[in-house]
Amino acid sequence: MSLTNASPADAASEAKSASHVLAALPASARNDALTAIHAALGVARDDILAANARDLELARKAAADGQLSSALVSRLDLGKKGKWEDMLKGILDVRDLEDPVGKVTLRTRLDEGLDLERVTCPIGVLLIIFEARPEVIANIASLAIKSGNAAILKGGKESTESFVAIARVISAALAATQVPNAAVQLVTTRDVIPQLLALDALIDLVIPRGSNELVRYIKNNTRIPVLGHADGLCSVYLEASADPAMAADVVVDAKTSYPAACNAVETLLVEEAALAAPFPAVAAALLARGVELRCDAASKAALLAPSSGIPADRLAALVRDARPADFDTEHLSLTLTVGAVPDLAAAAAHINAHGSKHTDVILTADADRAERFMSAVDAAGTYWNASTRFADGMRYGFGTEVGISTNKIHSRGPVGLEGLMIYKYKIRGHGQVSAVYGEGEGKKRFLHQSLPL
Repeated sequence: MSLTNASPADAASEAKSASHVLAALPASARNDALTAIHAALGVARDDILAANARDLELARKAAADGQLSSALVSRLDLGKKGKWEDMLKGILDVRDLEDPVGKVTLRTRLDEGLDLERVTCPIGVLLIIFEARPEVIANIASLAIKSGNAAILKGGKESTESFVAIARVISAALAATQVPNAAVQLVTTRDVIPQLLALDALIDLVIPRGSNELVRYIKNNTRIPVLGHADGLCSVYLEASADPAMAADVVVDAKTSYPAACNAVETLLVEEAALAAPFPAVAAALLARGVELRCDAASKAALLAPSSGIPADRLAALVRDARPADFDTEHLSLTLTVGAVPDLAAAAAHINAHGSKHTDVILTADADRAERFMSAVDAAGTYWNASTRFADGMRYGFGTEVGISTNKIHSRGPVGLEGLMIYKYKIRGHGQVSAVYGEGEGKKRFLHQSLPL
């Protein structure tokens, strides 16, 4: 991995050349590189966390001045909640996954001695533009190397010291492997994103990781395909049949375990029949964790009713009136929008109109309704009685993820190795020419015989 201040075109050209070398390396060489990266990062832990602490100090001052959001500062902290350990584990998890390169997914005999195969192959050169999240460097490097893709990384200035410290360690580790250093590059030159986004002849896919403003800017300013999501506006639909304790546990986890994450729940839709129960139990659990509830008229009335059993002082402190904009807002904090809906169809319609197609949940004891919800909601992930926080590459068994995609093509949800692969068609023949095949007189017909993989 190289730290480069080369021109965007030169960096992309070097990455393109390196991608051709990397794509042809055997799995053993790519795996050896991941082993080397893991070991080197482990040795350099204290130095990297010290660099991260310097970034955090500046970021907290910027947040205090209103220049950075608290959510961004939270994502920057590499020592928080086992993030360092998860980063290192993700490298080994990726290394130990099956090699995604060169897998035959289709075999067809076109004619005797003329066989067609569809084979997985790398995309080519990835451009990853991200804010905060210093662990992204290790995640992307691991996934790119394992999948045979070259990667150009451009991070935000708020994480500069962390990025550089990690990149230097990875670069030194790769120097002793068969993976070219130019296969993974951290661009250190400022203000080069517009130039990078213009290099559609050299860069094959852009993956943004950051605010919705960043993602929208990228989507509006490049001809390169973009894989990602602008918002993580996840919803939970609570039905009357849901077990109150289970529902409370799921919603509390989805909202409070990491409020700044894109897979945290932002909207709770309550079936009108569930307003008397189990909604008050769920609301009480959220209020006990300091969650502000922005409620529509029906859900607020249910909480203010004496039958809810919720102390009046807690209601006064944390229950607010919802505004229409709240149902379209990714709060990224201990704030949850709450609204009542008459039935499942209305819940699905609301989510499809206001959600971001990330991850949505139904809490119910009715299996048929759960299946209807999961089919009706247009999202990359639809769950039954499980927290939205499961929308994560590591939790899906992908080792780690390059990001979350809400796209309708190529890859959806947490994008791991498979999402970084495309395919090519190979034909093995013995001098055949296409002109002899067809439906007319004297023409040969194709066999189109399916062969075992």
